[in-house]
Amino acid sequence: MGDCIAVEELGAWFAIALILALYFLPGIIASARSHHNALAIWVLNLFLGWTALGWIAALVWAFTAVNVRQNSP
Repeated sequence: MGDCIAVEELGAWFAIALILALYFLPGIIASARSHHNALAIWVLNLFLGWTALGWIAALVWAFTAVNVRQNSP
């Protein structure tokens, strides 16, 4: 019977981790793409991601073109 509680608790922790990963998906994508505004996307996602509009805006921003810095001679 104790094993059943441990499995349920593990499932709850997995669900929480999955929800957090989905919530921070725009920031994760921006960082993975080395987006030049990754920090700003993370901040937008953190503070306004709970609103559908803020989360969608951060996700769209994460998929915008990435500026590649070139060293001038």
